[in-house]
Amino acid sequence: MRSIRHCVPRQALLSLVLSRVDYGNATLAGVPAYAISRLQSVLNAAACLAFSLRKYNSAMLLLQQLHWLKVEQRIEYKFAVLVYRCLYGLAPLYLANDLLRVADLSSRRRLRSTSTYALVVPLSRLSTVGDRAFPVAAARVWNSLPDFVTASTSLPMFKRHLKTVLFAKSY
Repeated sequence: MRSIRHCVPRQALLSLVLSRVDYGNATLAGVPAYAISRLQSVLNAAACLAFSLRKYNSAMLLLQQLHWLKVEQRIEYKFAVLVYRCLYGLAPLYLANDLLRVADLSSRRRLRSTSTYALVVPLSRLSTVGDRAFPVAAARVWNSLPDFVTASTSLPMFKRHLKTVLFAKSY
């Protein structure tokens, strides 16, 4: 990519790298930090490449200037958007059926948590594999978000609030 960066517009180069980094990164939820750090180094190198800097320069300021989330927050973003779509009927039923709101449980109807948008986190037997399953990982990401984000009335508004919260968490 370094050899063709002069022939390709910067925006096209950046979108190419981001599409490859984002492809399938949701499968990395719950993996050890060293695995995510490898993907983060690719993102850092892409930012340096786009601005024609050496690979040893600090990329954090570039990522902040580009308004890119770190890889861990990109994974959370993908899960949160998918959960929002599941809850509002914009996702496939096989995914939506795996998520259950706390308010929908009859045993918890009298608790304060029923007035929130919290999801039930299913129990998993294995912390290595079970915690990485979609219902568990997605519910944990959703429950970690502030109420003003989960109470958003439209998908574009939700995405805007979500990126703001995750960007503040990143930097």
